[in-house]
Amino acid sequence: MQKKIGHLALAAATLLAAPLAAQARDYINIVGSSTVYPFSTVVAEQFGKSGKFKTPKVESTGTGGGFKLFCGGVGVQHPDISNASRAIKSSEKEDCAKNGVKDIVEVKIGFDGIVLANSKAAKPLELDLKQLYLALAKNVPDPKSGDKLVPNPYKMWSDIDPSLPKQKIEVLGPPPTSGTRDALVELGMEGGCKGFPFLKEMKEKDEKAFKAACGTMREDGAFIEAGENDNLIVQKLTANKDAYGIFGYSFLEENLATVKPAILNGSRPSYESISGGAYPLSRPLFFYVKKAHVGVIPGIAEFLAEFTSEKAFGPEGYLTDRGLIALPDADRKQVADSAKKMATLK
Repeated sequence: MQKKIGHLALAAATLLAAPLAAQARDYINIVGSSTVYPFSTVVAEQFGKSGKFKTPKVESTGTGGGFKLFCGGVGVQHPDISNASRAIKSSEKEDCAKNGVKDIVEVKIGFDGIVLANSKAAKPLELDLKQLYLALAKNVPDPKSGDKLVPNPYKMWSDIDPSLPKQKIEVLGPPPTSGTRDALVELGMEGGCKGFPFLKEMKEKDEKAFKAACGTMREDGAFIEAGENDNLIVQKLTANKDAYGIFGYSFLEENLATVKPAILNGSRPSYESISGGAYPLSRPLFFYVKKAHVGVIPGIAEFLAEFTSEKAFGPEGYLTDRGLIALPDADRKQVADSAKKMATLK
């Protein structure tokens, strides 16, 4: 009888093991930011050429969408790495922990700038962050009293300031799931808000109200959510010279034949202005690794080593050719060392 039970247990175990074996994955699965996507793709291609491991699968889901997938759990059905055009939020770390994703390695890869661009066939645009906020926000300071918020009345750029173009405000930008959108709100919209005394005072008294007032985009057609596909934005800018688009500096670099950037706060986006901090819409870029998958999914540690090598993310590296702004020397060394040690977030 015991022998029969043993055979049954073995059969059951074999049946259970079969689907687990079928689920085994022998390649790295990467999701996340559309801005980091091109860099991650290039590294994945270089990594795959070595022949030691399969080329990682990279998907552009947006930063927020990437973290949602990444934090879904541990196991081969969940991504190993999430690209991000902003740092992970406390709420996202909590979501990860709730689903058993507790040891996360953060890798800062460099800097990028957010640009407001238009067709090369159109006139260049020069504006400050206050004007950018007034163009894109759902509610803005009352033009008459200046001490309360009203629905955005500005239809033309010249309505904001006579020095701006006499054309309809039409800006194509990223959706709420995008890290580019988060950075645009934090650096651009909130940066412009601080130029108004009563909004600056609101920030000091009620941070939540300030963020709601300054970070809510208008919904009357002047700001158009164009999804995570930056190529589509460039195509629309080429077709409509009066429209503007928002995306990362690295993508601008790839499309300088058809589009050009606006000057913000007197600064033109460039490698030097972004790395030096002169350009107001500059931000760090990251990717995050699920440590529980290291040693289970083949090649993760080696992929990190490739990404943080001088030949990749150094000042003369192949990622710089794609528009990445390299970290300072000391910071790169620290990042590479931490990645090698798989140092996790606290």
